[in-house]
Amino acid sequence: MDFAPATENPLDPFPHYERMREAAPVFHDEQSESWHAFRYDDVQRVLSEHARFSSRMHGDDQSGTGHLFASSLITTDPPRHRQLRSLVTQAFTPKAVDALAPRISQLTEELLKGIASLGTADLIQALAYPLPVIVISELMGVPAEDRDRFKLWSDVIVSQTRTSAPNEDHHATNQEMTEYFLNLIEQRRSRPGNDLISNLLSAEIDGQQLSVPELLGFCSLLLVAGNETTTNLIGNAVLCFTEVPGTIERLQKEPSLLPQAIEEVLRFRSPVQSMYRISVAETTLGDVHIPAGAPLVAWIGSANRDERQFPRPAQFDIDRDQIRHLAFGHGIHFCLGAPLARLEARIALEAILSGLPGLTVAPGSRLERMDSTIVYGLKTLPANWHAA
Repeated sequence: MDFAPATENPLDPFPHYERMREAAPVFHDEQSESWHAFRYDDVQRVLSEHARFSSRMHGDDQSGTGHLFASSLITTDPPRHRQLRSLVTQAFTPKAVDALAPRISQLTEELLKGIASLGTADLIQALAYPLPVIVISELMGVPAEDRDRFKLWSDVIVSQTRTSAPNEDHHATNQEMTEYFLNLIEQRRSRPGNDLISNLLSAEIDGQQLSVPELLGFCSLLLVAGNETTTNLIGNAVLCFTEVPGTIERLQKEPSLLPQAIEEVLRFRSPVQSMYRISVAETTLGDVHIPAGAPLVAWIGSANRDERQFPRPAQFDIDRDQIRHLAFGHGIHFCLGAPLARLEARIALEAILSGLPGLTVAPGSRLERMDSTIVYGLKTLPANWHAA
């Protein structure tokens, strides 16, 4: 469901969001027969009022990914959502996530060691992409040699949100990914390990084990949510820090500001720009009538720039406090992996700030956004620094 006008700069959708917040905060797109919410209060309502705005997949899903996510957490309503979420909550508690910190620090150090002496590299390719992929792969028990396939599948899935209909590449990728996870599930069924998939296989809800579609849904969701958004958070943070003069120097002098700066990145360039819902019954949003069964898009990227919620919203400000952004969603679907994403970003950015002195985006670089209206991140981030 593509709603980015062709005339807009994909790297900077925020002026368009601003115009929509003023002119049509709840907008009906007649071409796609969908409704779009742009203001903070309306977006928060759509995300949190699950009894009124359902997360279930639309019957004529056009992305080609429906079979992968149809039984996942993000497309399930209560009471099943609550049951499914309880199964993986233990893997993402603050205590469980904190236990991963030494491994994340080790991986970050190893990845940066390979480029520190060069003085230049693509920070997406060198660090922001491999770090989350390795972490989520190890959590799921995916062999190291399959990590590159993970990234390829993830990129294709998020790119599908740009197209009006799936093409042959999308179908082939979805089929390949489905077969891979089905094989992995069968391997874990016969040879359980100490990983998330093995734990999900042995889990029960009211005496019933998870169905294969539900297991596939978990695998697909963890694949995309576990690496794509964190990659984008790290890349977006470096872009934000280098854009505002003095920010990097300030964070180097006052490292305690980094967690707050990450929250401002989440607001200013949200890794997830939009979420999809369906109206359960007739309702109103703002002062607009929404019919039953209507597809809605809640524009998180716009809500996080809403002038009614944030003073000077178009300014990146690491001193901003009380940052009540919606980057991780709101309500029962609040991102389960938020603690992990924050931890990975903090460790990676601490290492970048201390290990790559004089960091700048390489002059003359043509930065391009990933081909997706749902996620926001850079394809590449060429950077320079003083070589060690």
